[in-house]
Amino acid sequence: MNEQPTLTTERLILRPYSQIDAKIVQKLIGDRIVADTLISVPYPYPDGLAEEWIGKRQKEFEENKSVQFAITLKEQGSIIGGIGLMMKQEHENAELGYWIAKSCWHQGYCAEAANAVVKYGFETLGLNRIGATHMTRNPRSGNVMQKIGMKHEGHLRQAWKRWDKFEDVEMYAILRSEFFN
Repeated sequence: MNEQPTLTTERLILRPYSQIDAKIVQKLIGDRIVADTLISVPYPYPDGLAEEWIGKRQKEFEENKSVQFAITLKEQGSIIGGIGLMMKQEHENAELGYWIAKSCWHQGYCAEAANAVVKYGFETLGLNRIGATHMTRNPRSGNVMQKIGMKHEGHLRQAWKRWDKFEDVEMYAILRSEFFN
């Protein structure tokens, strides 16, 4: 069995999820203000969904479909968010996705985690391109993408529907050659 690695940054440990994380994940990502700009996260977040989602992580990692990390504070060990790559191996690219608990917003944790995951994607997974998207009304997510060197590639009008409202979306990406430049 191919084990998912743990990544370490100055303030964070990015580690594989385990079933004991399910309740805190449900609580943090289930906060309406956190879920609001996450297109694939239901609200309210139903019981059992975190356990089911966590249960699929290792298999998807082994199949080179995705790698997902719990973002934890190095000092306390507590989960403050999640980050991962959804891979398209045939194209040597991936989509970066992340979320941070509301109590930890505006402290630079997301950019710190994103930089480590992008580096892992290029160095270890051999990816050539990593993209990311965010709702236009969530510019702070775009700030994270810019901080790690991603370039704005486009604006999609009313591309997503979230809670019966159409949302504009911004697209970003970074190439391996740009990251290591």
